[in-house]
Amino acid sequence: MTPIIVLLLIIVFIVFMVLYKRPVKTGALPNGYHDLLLQHVAFYRNLDEAGKLRFENKLKELLGYIRIHGVKTEVTDLDRLLIAASGVIPIFGFPEWKYYNLRDILLYPAAFNEIDFSNKGDADILGMVGNGTMQRMMILSKPALHQGFDSASGKTNTGIHEFVHLLDKEDGDVDGLPEALLEKQYTVPWLNLIAEEISAIKQGNSDINVYGAKNKAEFFAVAAEYFFEQPELFKKNHAALYDLMAQVFLTGNRI
Repeated sequence: MTPIIVLLLIIVFIVFMVLYKRPVKTGALPNGYHDLLLQHVAFYRNLDEAGKLRFENKLKELLGYIRIHGVKTEVTDLDRLLIAASGVIPIFGFPEWKYYNLRDILLYPAAFNEIDFSNKGDADILGMVGNGTMQRMMILSKPALHQGFDSASGKTNTGIHEFVHLLDKEDGDVDGLPEALLEKQYTVPWLNLIAEEISAIKQGNSDINVYGAKNKAEFFAVAAEYFFEQPELFKKNHAALYDLMAQVFLTGNRI
């Protein structure tokens, strides 16, 4: 390798590090955000005061680099808070994590179909992460977003589900194997555990959402919903899976 090439590589590395470490612009939280979060976001409500402050700062950070657009619906202050909370909850244990693979979120007034994203025909999609021409984009159904934070929603949360897909996508593939979160020696045990759980769902021996049996990616997303929405019940019913996910999501460490 010639000295010129080495010098160019060093310059590229320095530029990358400067850009990667540059401060992220923060967004503003709406008036009354504290009461809204206490009322609607159980994860926030259960944090101590230091945790609440850190959660609020991560909300501001996330709102600083994503744009939320209403499609035939108004984006309210509560909508913005719930969308941001959906993104912060899965990465709360990761101080430096940012969704570099997300730029725009489209909020729809209802469920939509996969053909033209309208509410015509088989409009049963509540949320999705974009690919191809829709790269770095997410679509969410407004009613589904709010229902996920309803205390009666049980083990489901559409917003968290879609943001977990983004975490899964960080390594390039939405495949249920979050390589950015797992050390290589744990990938086989992780996949084996997922296979066992999917088999249990198919046999009717699991309380995890049946949608998780569709594939490994959907299993990871619905298991994460359950993990964050009903952690004690999840721990009781799925101890091994809970322990593995807790080390990832709650400590911010690659295990």
